[in-house]
Amino acid sequence: MRYEEHADEFCSITRPLVVLGDRWTLLLLKHAFAGVRRFNAFQTSLGISRSRLQNRLDRLVEHEILVKQKAEDGAHEEYRLTEKGMDLYPVLMALRDWGDAYMAPDGPPVHYRHHDCSGEARVQLACDHCDKPMTARDVTPEVGPGLAVLGLEMNTPALG
Repeated sequence: MRYEEHADEFCSITRPLVVLGDRWTLLLLKHAFAGVRRFNAFQTSLGISRSRLQNRLDRLVEHEILVKQKAEDGAHEEYRLTEKGMDLYPVLMALRDWGDAYMAPDGPPVHYRHHDCSGEARVQLACDHCDKPMTARDVTPEVGPGLAVLGLEMNTPALG
């Protein structure tokens, strides 16, 4: 099965992975959050082929994660994160937290500081009701409305 064929699965983890799940897309987003906006700047900073870069940028525009628009000076087009794109920041920060914990033996290569107090940005999973921190051991998947309308159950393969 090709990766793109998973786009129709009834899973809110699998569907985004079809759009975001390759290394170039995540690296492209990392650079977009760092302020890179122009095609040539992405290409130079990533060392990615022009055709692959165009493919990834087009996919992010198609999914409304980036928007392509004229630069303020009007000389070039640039890619800017949309609100939908900005909402991916915690995903990248979660990867950074994991990387700092398990793949940075000499300590974090970069600190992401809060502008107001200089504290370190961290991603934490918490209950939306009681605000207690949670791990995978504290979570029980249940059928949501997206599965219930289809009559599917959690024991359906690949759903849990």
